[in-house]
Amino acid sequence: MFKDATIVFDLDGTLVDTAPDLTNALNDVLTRRGHAAVPAETIRACVGHGARVMIEEALRRASAQDDVDRMLAEFLVHYEANIAAESRPFPGAVAALDSLAAQGATLAVCTNKREHLSRRLLQELQIEGYFAAIAGRDTFAVSKPDPGHLTGVIALAGGDPSRAVMVGDSEVDLRTASAASVPAILVSFGYAASPLDGSAPAAVIDHFDELEARAAALLNGFAASPSAS
Repeated sequence: MFKDATIVFDLDGTLVDTAPDLTNALNDVLTRRGHAAVPAETIRACVGHGARVMIEEALRRASAQDDVDRMLAEFLVHYEANIAAESRPFPGAVAALDSLAAQGATLAVCTNKREHLSRRLLQELQIEGYFAAIAGRDTFAVSKPDPGHLTGVIALAGGDPSRAVMVGDSEVDLRTASAASVPAILVSFGYAASPLDGSAPAAVIDHFDELEARAAALLNGFAASPSAS
């Protein structure tokens, strides 16, 4: 069913619930520097934009100033050492990867997490082997929402944008897919900063057991559209 198709996943908030470990790492840095800790909800809203934005948002909320570059370096040390302490794949994610791969799909990851951290997380969770390509925010000269991030990882995986689907959880993912002319599926259980209803994605799923049917429908419809010919 998915022969020649490339299914590209965002990582944080889509495949894996990473908010607990991201929150712990950020709060470790904040409290050691005398700033107030932040709730996980603050982290979830910023995850798609990268660690620097999370730190800047935490300082903004505390009306505080600090050396963001140093805080980022400290954050990365703590986070890498504890990257999978509490992070886990979302329910049904691994089963969906199994099923898609068994039906011939090529799988890839397109994330604004740094590539070495993305690989480390996937290794720790024992799911790195599912993916033909993994592209982080530093893999190419551009990152999401620039469409070159998505088309670049599709190319690395040996795929074609006309036979690809992007699976994400945020407006950043939707904008990236739209700019690359790749249909998108958003998960409702991720870290979107605002409700998904107004985003008009190609599809919204509430559980990974819905992914296969949605992806197949999008691939079939997209392949039949005039723009894909």
